[in-house]
Amino acid sequence: MSVRVKICGVRDEAALFATVEARADLVGFVFAERSPRFLTPAAAAPLAEYIRGVAASVALVVDATDAVLDEIDAVVKPDMFQLHGAETPERAREIAARFGRPVMKAIPVATAEDARRALAYRNAAQMILFDARPPEGAAVTGGHGVAFDWRLIDGVKDEVAFMLAGGLTPDNVAAAVRATGARAVDVSSGVESAPGVKDPELIRRFISAAKSIKQAM
Repeated sequence: MSVRVKICGVRDEAALFATVEARADLVGFVFAERSPRFLTPAAAAPLAEYIRGVAASVALVVDATDAVLDEIDAVVKPDMFQLHGAETPERAREIAARFGRPVMKAIPVATAEDARRALAYRNAAQMILFDARPPEGAAVTGGHGVAFDWRLIDGVKDEVAFMLAGGLTPDNVAAAVRATGARAVDVSSGVESAPGVKDPELIRRFISAAKSIKQAM
C-alpha cells in the first residue's frame, strides 16, 4: 500500500488545493501562536470543512488548555489532535477521552533514549510522531527543517504505530521511508518557499515521491 502523507501547517486555499489535488491523506492546522504557521480556529474552520471526507484534519497544539481544545473542537471539528508539547501520557489519554478523537504525540528525537520515550505513550496515543529535536533555544517545537539520524528509532519503531517527520523534503522522503519502513510521513518546512508559505509544486513533488514507495501494511 502507498505511504500515507500529512502536509502540516497549511494556512491558505492555494496550499490546501494543492494538498488535496496531490491526494494527501492528512492536513495539519497549527494552533501554536509562536509558529509562523499559526491559525485561529475561525480561520482554520473553512479549510477543515473543505477537506472533510477527503483528507483527515489534524489540529496541532502545544500544551493546550482544556479551554483552547474545547474551542478548536467546537469550531474546527478536527479528526485528530496532535500534541507537540510536553504533554504526559496521562494528558494524552485525558484529551482522547474528553473529545473522543484519536491523539498523535510528537516525540522529539536526538538520541536513541529520546526515541524510547515513545513507549510510555503506547496506551495513551493512537500514533507517535517521531520528529527531530528542535535546535537549542528554539521558540517553537517543530517545523525547523532539521532531520535526525533515522537509525535512532530502530529499537522502538516496531513497538508503536508511528509517523516520521523532521527535515523531510521531496528529495529525501523516499530514502527516509526505505530506511525506516515508515507507513506515514509528515512535512511542513520541507514544502515551503519561506517560513509558513507553502509551495504547491513542492507539495506535489513530496506527495508523489512518498507515495512512489509501496509498504507492506
